[in-house]
Amino acid sequence: MMEARAGEIAAGRAAELVWLLEHPPLYTAGTSANPADVIDARFPIHESGRGGQLTYHGPGQRVAYVVLDLKRRGPDVRRFVASLEEWIIRTLAALNVRAERREDRIGVWVRRPEKGEGYEDKIAAIGIRVKQWVTLHGIALNVKPDLSHFSGIVPCGVSERRYAVTSLADLGISVSLAEVDTILRREFTPLFGFTPDQTVGSTSNRLPSTVSERSVSVPSR
Repeated sequence: MMEARAGEIAAGRAAELVWLLEHPPLYTAGTSANPADVIDARFPIHESGRGGQLTYHGPGQRVAYVVLDLKRRGPDVRRFVASLEEWIIRTLAALNVRAERREDRIGVWVRRPEKGEGYEDKIAAIGIRVKQWVTLHGIALNVKPDLSHFSGIVPCGVSERRYAVTSLADLGISVSLAEVDTILRREFTPLFGFTPDQTVGSTSNRLPSTVSERSVSVPSR
């Protein structure tokens, strides 16, 4: 469905789309995924075609597929990824969580000094693909997922002990996915401008797996 919509957008036959989803438990492998990073394949593994390595998606995590036309908005992939990061950071700030980007690590992070000096936890992942200047995939924000499910993989290839995974619930923030969606919608427009089609839904364990020769996969910085 995402692939088809992206094609329609590229052809000028459909509006851009921000698709807010909650997946069943599964792992997705990006174009840089290392099979050795699969520790316990307790859930299905899908080849996603996005940039990046292995990550987990499941209940309690808000996935946002951001399908935008960069030809119209400006053909700058780095700026688009930075805007996705900022979208997450501003959303979390509205919930009194200070989150930050890191130049040497993928995703959005929160400092955890109570765990020790230099400890940080990842609260959101970013991985995209750009096809004919239309973006596919997007972000995954951990609201209240079962964090033990991440232990079946090395998330995004980050194995250092001081870097783990967290969620809003893990940080003591009690918030529903619907409440997070309200903030995501509010913070989206100042960064990206108006997008007419925003949809909330869920998926089965079926994700697109085909990568076009005319597409570029880009992990976050």
